[in-house]
Amino acid sequence: MRVLIYFLTMVFLPFIYAQQDELDKHLQIKTADGVLEGNDESGVYSFKGIPFAAPPVGEFRWKEPQPVEKWTGVRKADKFGPRAMQRPVFGDMNFRSNGMSEDCLYLNVWTPTKSFDEKLPVLVYFYGGGLIAGDGSEPRYDGENMARRGIVSITVNYRLNIFGFFSHPELSKESPNSASGNYGLLDQYAALKWVQQNIAAFGGDPNKVTIAGESAGSFSVSAQMASPLSKGLFRAAIGESGALLGNRPLPSLQEAEQKGKVFATTIGQEGLTSLRSIPAEQLLEFTAKPEANFAVNIDGYFFKENPIALFKRGEQSKVPLLVGWNSEEMNYRALLGEAKPTIINFNKLIEERFGEQAKELLQVYKPQSEMDVEQVATDFAGDQFIAYGTWRWAELHSQTGKSPIYRYLYTKPRPAMRAEMGDAVAGLAGGVIKGDEAKKQQTPQNKGAVHSAEIEYALGNLSTNRVYDWQPEDYKVSTVMQAYFENFIKSTDPNGLGVPNWPAIKKGEAAEVMHIGVNTAAEREKYRERYLTLEKLSENK
Repeated sequence: MRVLIYFLTMVFLPFIYAQQDELDKHLQIKTADGVLEGNDESGVYSFKGIPFAAPPVGEFRWKEPQPVEKWTGVRKADKFGPRAMQRPVFGDMNFRSNGMSEDCLYLNVWTPTKSFDEKLPVLVYFYGGGLIAGDGSEPRYDGENMARRGIVSITVNYRLNIFGFFSHPELSKESPNSASGNYGLLDQYAALKWVQQNIAAFGGDPNKVTIAGESAGSFSVSAQMASPLSKGLFRAAIGESGALLGNRPLPSLQEAEQKGKVFATTIGQEGLTSLRSIPAEQLLEFTAKPEANFAVNIDGYFFKENPIALFKRGEQSKVPLLVGWNSEEMNYRALLGEAKPTIINFNKLIEERFGEQAKELLQVYKPQSEMDVEQVATDFAGDQFIAYGTWRWAELHSQTGKSPIYRYLYTKPRPAMRAEMGDAVAGLAGGVIKGDEAKKQQTPQNKGAVHSAEIEYALGNLSTNRVYDWQPEDYKVSTVMQAYFENFIKSTDPNGLGVPNWPAIKKGEAAEVMHIGVNTAAEREKYRERYLTLEKLSENK
């Protein structure tokens, strides 16, 4: 018996060592900056907390992302890096990051590669959170399930709020590009350059990169399409509920600089040296002030000009686009507040808020009966919040982008919360409100799909969210939506076996919109006149 065991050991030992060598080969990846060692997650290899730029601290605070300092030896990549500095503003954010720090420029890679030359398609995902919150470690963005479908998946951190979008005349003066602000977008650009340089080592194809994101992440995708810096760094784009082409125009660099100057005065810090010496935690506290509202600006570097004008001329990245929004991006209560949903109250509010534009708005947002008011007001609130800007992105790109565009409307409401959630209620952007505050905000179950509701469905991550009581129909919807995303990332076309046919938008025609829900089907665009009216009023401002 011992002889037999010895014989079998000698026969299979080389095979076992070869398997171990193959595993070690995948767990250790050589990048341009040094060797990384990741984790084997049951056939998907993960590499977390990879630095793609130098820590933006000290003299690098409010500077374009700087090169990574190369390392020697093997760097462990088994934990998420720190998340960007942010206040806890959204209740649906669940972080797995290694704390919070100004040193936050890290990305995460999930790859199913079995060799170094597979040239797999790549997904780069930017998180949402209004450019003031969010993180690449959130379970709803986890890349493992997309990786199991043959896609190298990446989540990217970027600077937020005052750390990512603060402008000041002195910052513009010291910049080699005579620009300031937009650091968060420049972080994303730096990550895309890292992908081009390194992703082949993870089995990915740098020529098959799709960028995607939800809300502020979708806004970021439209921004990367508009920037001349990012041209050629991706071949397709996915936008979920958000774009920088809405009815709020971007400020000029000079406007952003003056806003930053006023803010510096209010906190008693005039010069850059003193501003950079403020501890990150204290600077974060200052962002609670009303004056601390820092926006993306037309800086002359990341954006050479107004992105709307650029899209109209067709100078954006001409890539295939999959884009859409949800059926209840904002509820009627966000518009009417405590007022009852009646025709009189709705019309009065529109007239008071929009003045001379009210007459035209009420022609396209026109409840036929008292029963219609809730839905019409919900549509209007959602359009004002995010749907119109997303529509405008798809519309302008269809006119000048010379690439296929696929538009969706996501309609599946979330199920009820799990019983163990108690008296919790859903808040803005899918957040969860508990305790005494929840008792004040007891609201009816949403009738449509709220903002951010589609993320777990699209990326196959329902099981990561333990708040909701997922039903078989939820997994059915997720299977379809994830298949559309998978097909598009792999081929720039969402169509494939097992899913309803999704027609591309034709220039100048009402779109065939894929209604993704329990009964997924393409339908002719019903409310085009709403968006054309908003377009007209926006351009007449």
